[in-house]
Amino acid sequence: LFQGKTNKEMDLILKKDSSAFGMELHNERGANVHLNASPEIGGEAKGFRPMELLAGSLSACSSIDVLNILYKQKLKPSFFEVHTTAKRREGEVPAIFENIHLEFRVSDDIPEDKVARAIQLSVEKYCSVSKILAPTCQITTKIKIIPIV
Repeated sequence: LFQGKTNKEMDLILKKDSSAFGMELHNERGANVHLNASPEIGGEAKGFRPMELLAGSLSACSSIDVLNILYKQKLKPSFFEVHTTAKRREGEVPAIFENIHLEFRVSDDIPEDKVARAIQLSVEKYCSVSKILAPTCQITTKIKIIPIV
């Protein structure tokens, strides 16, 4: 089913399951993710909704950039996570994102200025998902330093 792809190409297969809106998305490497619609239209609380996946893709894309930048500086945080909050436009169809806020939570073993610069480079220059969303969505960031115990 899947063809050999380069790093810049992708081949995905979406299969509907037995529920009304349940789906499973597969890639050529064998990874998969479950998706579903909102309960308001008959979906179930099983799997990600497509817009959740998009907001999560922004946090993942940016995190890969940030970690890559830190690793190149020989910095490896002992704790790293991103809390993502997203708000969609009300009363519009389609209801695209109005804003997405990424709070980067990073252990205090990494200098905050290095984290801040890596985040800035990611969101403004490197993150493909950020570049796609930026024309219609305000993307904001914050750093929360987590003390190592």
